[in-house]
Amino acid sequence: MMLTWRERRVWCALATWALLAGMAGSGALGQAATPKARAPDWSGWRGPNGTGVTADSNWSPAKLNGKAEVVWRANVGDGYSAISVSGKNVFTMGNRDGNDVVCCLSGGSGEEVWTHSYPCAPGSYPGPRATPVIDDGRVYAFSREGQLFCLEVDTGKVVWQKHCARDLKAGAPQWGFASSPVIAGELVLVNAGDHGAAFNRKTGSVVWASDGGIGNYSSAVLFSPGDKNQVAFFGKTDIQAMDLATGKKLWSFPWQTSYDVMAADPIVSGNRMFISSGYKKGGVMLDFAKGSPQEVWTAPNMGTQFSSCVLFEKHLYGIDGNAGSGALRCLDFDSGKEKWSQNVGFGSLIIADGKLIVLNEAGRLFVAEASPTGYKELAHCEALPAKGAKCWTSPVLCKGRLFLRNSKGDVVSIDVSK
Repeated sequence: MMLTWRERRVWCALATWALLAGMAGSGALGQAATPKARAPDWSGWRGPNGTGVTADSNWSPAKLNGKAEVVWRANVGDGYSAISVSGKNVFTMGNRDGNDVVCCLSGGSGEEVWTHSYPCAPGSYPGPRATPVIDDGRVYAFSREGQLFCLEVDTGKVVWQKHCARDLKAGAPQWGFASSPVIAGELVLVNAGDHGAAFNRKTGSVVWASDGGIGNYSSAVLFSPGDKNQVAFFGKTDIQAMDLATGKKLWSFPWQTSYDVMAADPIVSGNRMFISSGYKKGGVMLDFAKGSPQEVWTAPNMGTQFSSCVLFEKHLYGIDGNAGSGALRCLDFDSGKEKWSQNVGFGSLIIADGKLIVLNEAGRLFVAEASPTGYKELAHCEALPAKGAKCWTSPVLCKGRLFLRNSKGDVVSIDVSK
């Protein structure tokens, strides 16, 4: 079985924990207590391994049947940035009165620990789109206008900053930069320019970058066919794979959508990659085993406008449709055959402990089994009434708390612990 680059990193951490647990059990660690398995932090876009899937089992769908138990509420300003969780704090972004704000909030109370603000026009569909990532004592945040910040996680103090639009001559997509930063070893990656850019995460120096051009809205996706670390970016009119270390383009596949919107992340498993877009474009499965990608099957019934699909046990789960209407569908990853469809409205989703958590744009939450045998609902509730706002941001589950936000910057923390 081939794993994505991020999955390998997670498996290494789990293997280390298992080794330590075994040593403790045999007395090799003296009187130290046997470590208990803990759910990993949700420290960046799409969770601990960048796939929208977590094995976190410290939660109960029953807590979401009827009325959600809201622990705290906060407002961080307009925007679509999701929540990242690291240690005792949570991080996100918003826009207040023409300034972007990177917010660090207490995970327990929702109170502000620190904020970092900088001038940034709110733009159309106001506010930042990207989600901060936390790594090794640093927070990395990317603005709608192309500013990339590295901040101290404890204080919010600027360590370094770059301006991709100015420094790299990277053109902004029509609705602004939206790529969430992705950490890969010593690199931090953003979708800026024709085929992305990589910076040294400690110093901010450019390791490799596109020669100008316009990229797209989705984030970098790491994968490793064989022993080759690669990264995929959506460009303006194609999907491209680059060598992670050098930025050398390895292959590309033409893909064009109305308004040049490719906002949903590619889904990679083994030598296959699923890409999808809205505006009735649908999706296609590519096989890149021989280098140049070849179409395997197409999916006109899985057109994801900007909500990324989730792959779980050889099946794709995603929201087909554009803002205003959508259906949750399950497709077989190998064949593209539709297993089932359920009208839940437009929205976004994650999978936790084998269960789908779906937030629709009206703020209604659905929990169902992640199973190809049919839609089996476990719970639903009104979690974050929109009140004129849109819930287009992916939900986040971490350590018994569910974090949701809407476009007006309202954030809620919901207790779902067992």
